This record gives sequence, C-alpha cells and structure tokens, in this order.
Amino acid sequence: MEEKEEKVKKPEPTKSELEILQVLWEFGPSTVRLVNDKLNEQREVNYTSTLKLMQIMAEKNLLLRDESSMKHIYRPAEEEYKTKSHLLDRFVNTLYNGSPSKLVMQLVGSKKTSREELDELRKILKDLDNNK
Repeated sequence: MEEKEEKVKKPEPTKSELEILQVLWEFGPSTVRLVNDKLNEQREVNYTSTLKLMQIMAEKNLLLRDESSMKHIYRPAEEEYKTKSHLLDRFVNTLYNGSPSKLVMQLVGSKKTSREELDELRKILKDLDNNK
C-alpha cells in the first residue's frame, strides 16, 4: 500500500496582508502602530483595522507575534523571497501554463522597456546560458 504524501497548503496572503508583509520586510519586526503609520503613508487605514488584520495573520501563521513585552512585536513567519517565490510560481502556473518565458515576453512586449532594462535582461540570459 502506498502512502500519500500530505502537502500542507500554505495560506496565501490577501492584497491587504501583502501590504503589511511588505512593511515588515522593509522595516523588520514592528509594532502594529509602526505598521499602521507606514500604511497610512500610502492610504488611510484605521489602527483597529490594522490590528485586527495582523491578529488574523498571526492565526493563519503568516506572522509571528512576540508577546514578551507590553507592546507586541510582529514579524513575518516566512522570508520575503520564499513568499514572493511561492506567489510568483502560482501566478506563472495559473496564467502562463507554467512558462516563465511567456510571462517575460509579455512583460517586455507590453511596456516600453528601457535600453538599460533590455541590457540587464541580456546579461541575465547570458549568465544563465554560461552556467548550464
């Protein structure tokens, strides 16, 4: 009898949760007040809304909460690279049938790409080709 490997599905952050994660990735472990202040630089957000969302994110294991002091300190449960890599993989698999090249071609083709950006892409491709 074969054993099925059980994959634990990671919760995917919502747009609002990603905004909070972005603040924490940029500024490091922080209080709700600091996160709320940074979010308010972009758009108006109530403190209680930020607090509630961060509490939910902790329950979903998107955030870790240090309760050792009076002010709780939150930090992302996963590194920025891992979260973004997971979301990008899902995006590419869903919209581009798993083809990163189709995504890149649409990105480069749909916007005016600068000479510097094209040169950088060429360098990346050349480096990848040399490493194979």
